Amino acid sequence: MVVHIVMFTFKGSANGMNKQQIARQVKERFESLRGKLSGVRKFEVGLNFNEGPAAFDLVLNSEFDSLEALQVYQVHPAHQELKAFIDPLRDKLAVVDYEL
Repeated sequence: MVVHIVMFTFKGSANGMNKQQIARQVKERFESLRGKLSGVRKFEVGLNFNEGPAAFDLVLNSEFDSLEALQVYQVHPAHQELKAFIDPLRDKLAVVDYEL
């Protein structure tokens, strides 16, 4: 099994939305992928309430059957569409992938 964790910070405003609206939109779009991708065991999206200086705005915590399933997810058209939506809205990105 492979765990894929991605953390985002978003711009203060972009595309007519403030940071909170951006985070909610991204969360909704990630959640819309549930059940559409094979090989995904867990797909959890959380909005952060910690306002500390090291805090990120949103986290994706997901688990995949295998490294191959993660790779399929990464190139899937639905993920690529979501990535294209997020990229101009994000400020920072952190990723951790590991095997259990």
